[in-house]
Amino acid sequence: MVEGKPSKVELVKIAGAYLKGTLAEEVADANTPQIGEVAATLLKFHGSYQQDDRDKRQVLRKEGKDKAFDFMVRTRIPGGKLTAAQYLAHDELARELGNGTLRITTRQEFQLHGILKRDLKSAIRRINTVFLSTLAACGDVERNVLCCPAPRKDDEIRNALQSDCDAFASHCAPRSSSYFDIWLDGERVDNPLLPNQGPSLVPTSGDDPIEPIYGKAYLPRKFKSAFALPEDNCVDAFANDLAFIGVVENGRLIGYNVAAGGGLGTTPSAGKTFPALAQTFAFIKREDCLRVGEAIIKVYRDLGNRSDRTRARLKYVIHDMGLPAFRNKVEEYLGKHLADPKPIVVREVDDHLGWQSQGDGKLWLGLPVENGRIKDAGALRLSTALRSFFQKYATPARLTCQQSILLGDIAASARLEIAEHFRSHGVALAEDVSQARRWSMACPAFPTCGLAVTEAERALPDVMTDLEIELERLGLADERFTTRMTGCPNGCARPYNAEIGLVGRSATRNEDGTPGPGTYTIFLGGSTVGDRLNSIFKDYVPIDRVVPELLPVLRRFKEEKQANESFGDFCRRVGVAGLADSSSLATADDPQVEISLQT
Repeated sequence: MVEGKPSKVELVKIAGAYLKGTLAEEVADANTPQIGEVAATLLKFHGSYQQDDRDKRQVLRKEGKDKAFDFMVRTRIPGGKLTAAQYLAHDELARELGNGTLRITTRQEFQLHGILKRDLKSAIRRINTVFLSTLAACGDVERNVLCCPAPRKDDEIRNALQSDCDAFASHCAPRSSSYFDIWLDGERVDNPLLPNQGPSLVPTSGDDPIEPIYGKAYLPRKFKSAFALPEDNCVDAFANDLAFIGVVENGRLIGYNVAAGGGLGTTPSAGKTFPALAQTFAFIKREDCLRVGEAIIKVYRDLGNRSDRTRARLKYVIHDMGLPAFRNKVEEYLGKHLADPKPIVVREVDDHLGWQSQGDGKLWLGLPVENGRIKDAGALRLSTALRSFFQKYATPARLTCQQSILLGDIAASARLEIAEHFRSHGVALAEDVSQARRWSMACPAFPTCGLAVTEAERALPDVMTDLEIELERLGLADERFTTRMTGCPNGCARPYNAEIGLVGRSATRNEDGTPGPGTYTIFLGGSTVGDRLNSIFKDYVPIDRVVPELLPVLRRFKEEKQANESFGDFCRRVGVAGLADSSSLATADDPQVEISLQT
């Protein structure tokens, strides 16, 4: 463990008595619309963030009023699996208690925005009544566990993958009774997503009797895991702290290559921080998945930095001690040696959109949802369309890491009727959406995220419209590449391994004092399959200059690309210095940053 004075958050967690603190009392207090800072820290472990409407901050401040406080509630959904009833319950909560919209996250979850404190307990309780949970959707614990969502009923490999994902998510859930006591009045709901009360599989001398995996202080920071296949890295496995990459022999999932140390958040002003991709270090059999995963979490628990939260993720533990020493430590906790990884390569990614066969005579429809926001706005009535679809057809669904939704168990005879249903509500199907927009995504940023310095979700659609026009002119409309935008460097939409990453850099203000569009750092050179970090191409770019800055690079790609070369591979081959020479704004007085983020 890194020695030093524990951070403020560490002290809060320890004093919180297994995530209780004064949270229940403060949530029940009807005299204020917010809770205190300490309670808000503990609330994250229960799946909610205290926020405020940042569009209203300046006006309220001028009027001498406090912030417009509300809460985001996030539902943990391993592998993104949903029933129709579970979808409709979230839709109802969004309309009755939230801001009328649902958001699909990049981790296969739902977020409800605009929940008032007086409705917080009701919202969380109602989510649990449909056998989902908000427990550990946020906080310094194992977050929602990702898995390929493709609902192929005849695919035993994917079924096994999802089964292992479910077991791992249950095993790693916090075991304190606080969640039940605060939100469910002590009632133990029969919910498969709530914690498995079985013993630790890797007992160590420092294990806590209540939280044997996490301990009283839980983890130094958040921890993210994913299950993927080499031929389909749709979960962006290498961006996770822990990745299980399936190894298949003779048509059977025999085990996993294990990779650790991914994490894309960074602080530009702190050179000690950086994005990193997970590194593969071992092969394990399926039956060892829980034990090995628990051992890795415990190594992180015991060795992670609890003094400096900017450097508290697992990637820094591995960077500082080296991958061989990390592997040795995991083996020490396990009490046995690990096998070397199998020689497999992650080679493709599928967004699972459009009409596809489930393998059982039925179809699924992969429906693109721009930036994950399910809403009714103008001609687009996606919220209404999905509500009526689930009410009529009652089919299961899956959420994807690209923020879209897969609608399963559709009879082939209903295909035309369902396509017409969505189009009549202004909803574009996969074939109606450009390749560029189909592979783009953004974090929420303004007005809900307290960390945002620029727009993202509200800005990216216009950027993509401008980009689509230029790609069409260049004859590149059919090219597939990833574009991801975030409103701050924390990288929630995974911009640092995208072929085009747009990261909020500095804030600007409109004339009325509300947040302006801001400036962005443009990153180029990641890969479609997410196995390579990109590099800084341009810094402090106003949003209306993003596409003009990209245009000369796209022209060169059109003229100089090699056979079957992707845009990201081209950018990596030419290098950011060479790409900067293409820019219409590059001058001797405007030197370009030539910093690779690969570590």
